[in-house]
This record gives sequence, structure tokens and C-alpha cells, in this order.
Amino acid sequence: MQGLLETIQRWHIHPAVDHFTVALLIVAVVTDLVASLFSTRLWLRYAALALMILGTAAAWGSNLTGGWEAHRVWDAVKAAGGPAYDTLRRHAELGEWLPWAFLVLAVWRIGVQLFGFMAGTRWLYLLVAVIAALVLSYQGYLGGKMVYDYGVGTALFNAAPSSPSPQPEATGPATPIPTVYVPTASATPQAAAPTVSASASATASAMPSATAAAAPATTSSAAPSPAPSPSPRPSDSPTPASSASSADETTTSAVPARAPGTTIRPPGPHPGAAASL
Repeated sequence: MQGLLETIQRWHIHPAVDHFTVALLIVAVVTDLVASLFSTRLWLRYAALALMILGTAAAWGSNLTGGWEAHRVWDAVKAAGGPAYDTLRRHAELGEWLPWAFLVLAVWRIGVQLFGFMAGTRWLYLLVAVIAALVLSYQGYLGGKMVYDYGVGTALFNAAPSSPSPQPEATGPATPIPTVYVPTASATPQAAAPTVSASASATASAMPSATAAAAPATTSSAAPSPAPSPSPRPSDSPTPASSASSADETTTSAVPARAPGTTIRPPGPHPGAAASL
């Protein structure tokens, strides 16, 4: 017998029994209220009486199975404390009183149905039954809050936090961390100065060459006033190629310019040449 009881406890049947309790008792009260509106439908009143008796039996079953679950989780939840323990305590207190309340209501409902002198208290019975049904619904809400909000009775609540595994201590000298030096990309004033000077020198050396190349073209088209030539430098000495270019430009400038469309005829023989022949 003890082995069978332990097996039933391992099945965790408390939630299933609770569902029967809540459903039977609430439906019993609602059916009795509907039966008060239809006084000629006596079968509704008998149905409400039967549901109240079955619901009361289920309430005592919830009290028994709830005690099993409370014995299993009470110490762990109490040690954790906080809102989970407060919710469990209120749920357990209501679970102790509600079975007795519904037992009294079931006996009262039997008296109302069987004894005429108790029929006048039907309205008072219905009022107390409605209040008891509301308290039962609140207790069911607390039970769901314990499980779904705090995980009471589940493996998530009972699981102990895992301790970090110890790391092996390092032996031997520590390896130094290599360092890398990254120079900045900004240039210093000393480094930028030679660059500017070199650019200025290249510009100055290129100016005489450009002036010399532009001078023949200007002379062939017009005769402006001569521009002052820059002072000679050792690096400006003419090369053989530049001398040949100057000779070609001089020969070209010696040829008389002609207008476009003009025919050039060879000169006639000299008068003195015919007399000598």
C-alpha cells in the first residue's frame, strides 16, 4: 500500500485534480443560479445538487494531493523567500479552508432540496456559494502564478546554479605581451618644408624654358617690345638640340610672309645678263 501511495505521489496529479475541483464547483453554482430563474425545471436543481457533491469530493482530493506537493517544495521555496514563498503560503492557506467551506455548502444544499423548512434559505445559500466560487477562482489563479511566474515545483526552480569549473593554475614564467608601435601619419613642419622648396625650384626653372619657346612664335606674328631675359644660370646653357631649333626658327623667320592666295613668280633675267651673252 505504501509503495502504491509513493507511486501516485510521483505522478504529480495535483493539477489534474484541481481542474476537476474548479470546474465542478463553479458549474454547480452557475447551474443553481439558472435553476432559480426557471423554477419549474426541477432537473436543473437536482443537477446542481449532484455537481456540488462531486465538486466537494474533488476539493478534498485537491487538499490531499496539494499537501503532497507542498511537502515536496515547501522547504526550497521558503529558503528562497520572496514573492514565490508569499504566493505559495496564501495558496496553501486557502487550500486548507475551502474544502471545509464547500463541505458545509454541500450539506446545506442537500437540506434545501430535501427539507421544506430550509427552502427559505436558498437565496442565502446562493450568496455564500457565489462568494466561495470567487475565492476558489482566486486560489486557482495563485496556483497558476506559482508555476508560470516563479516555476515552483518545476525543474527550473529546483535546479541549483552551476558553479564555474576551476581553471588550472599557470606554471612557469609568464609570456610577455608583444607591443607594436604605430607612428602617426601627420607630417612635421621640418619634413614639409623641403617639399615646398623643391616645388618652388621646379616652377622657377620651368618658367625660362616656357618663355623661350613662346618667343619665336610671337616674333613671327608680331614684333612686340623685347621682354627682359632672366639672368643666365649654369643650368640654362643651351644644348645642341636647342641650338638646332633656334637655327630652324631663324631660317623660317627670313622667308617673307605672303598672304593666302598670292602666286609667287620667279624673277626675270637681269638686263645686264642678256647684253653679256
